[in-house]
Amino acid sequence: MAEDTAPALRIRGLVKDYGSVVAVNGIDLDVARGEVYGFLGPNGAGKSTTIRCLLDLLRPTSGTIEVLGRDPRRDGVAVRQQVAYLPGELRLPERMTGRQLVAAIGRLRGGIDDKRRDELADRLQLDLGRRLRDLSSGNRRKVALLLAFAPDAELLVLDEPTSGLDPLMQQVFQQLVAEARSAGKTVFLSSHVLSEVQRAADRVAVLRAGEIVTVGTVEELRGRARQRVEAWFVGDVPLAELTALPGIVDPVADGRHFTAILTGTIQPLVEVLARNPVSTMLVEEPDLEEAFLDLFAEPAP
Repeated sequence: MAEDTAPALRIRGLVKDYGSVVAVNGIDLDVARGEVYGFLGPNGAGKSTTIRCLLDLLRPTSGTIEVLGRDPRRDGVAVRQQVAYLPGELRLPERMTGRQLVAAIGRLRGGIDDKRRDELADRLQLDLGRRLRDLSSGNRRKVALLLAFAPDAELLVLDEPTSGLDPLMQQVFQQLVAEARSAGKTVFLSSHVLSEVQRAADRVAVLRAGEIVTVGTVEELRGRARQRVEAWFVGDVPLAELTALPGIVDPVADGRHFTAILTGTIQPLVEVLARNPVSTMLVEEPDLEEAFLDLFAEPAP
């Protein structure tokens, strides 16, 4: 497959173990070019290990990896020229100023545009003249964000990118991700912050204990979430019909008031309600957090 038509990322059977500890256990993953892909899971799920294998910072125990159509082990230099990486754990040279660090990274990458650097520093409210050792953890994270978004990279790999940022800067981050997508870039966003992924991602993979639990769009995952439903009927509650529906959990009828938890599609419930006079109905909007928590309440795969 030609490099420019290959997926941004392709992983097959990736395993990384440390003897008795298996950090990543046979995952498969495809990320299309130009999409924002959320890599979601709790701390310790194997997200950072997967990313380090993608960038050849760790050698897999087994499996194959392609980054922009290339093998990161064999073609590491070419891959790194097209990838911007923001690590979850920052280790910045403390004696440098932010401006000196950007210049140093720019020399390695073949240049970073000064206008782009200054624009990002302004949006991130970042003083590049200060030494890195004098910066708060949030401002260090801003430096790392600037280094990720300033180069003209095809693929941005962002590991816990908003850790330590205040809500205003998190909004700026969301804008930067949207702009990167609009410019045709691919963003691989690894996070345990559910709202961050929900706002930014086109598709999401959920990782648990080194294995992918599910892959889908944000809307598909939200469709799996539990929703609380309530209905007030004009007459008696058609309890037999309602309790027979797929996905109805914990149904309760109290006079003309009905409550339940709904999992899955709402269409069968709507069809029953349409056949019975309803005065009021309330369905809570599910979010990715609910789907995420439900996934982790299920038995391990």
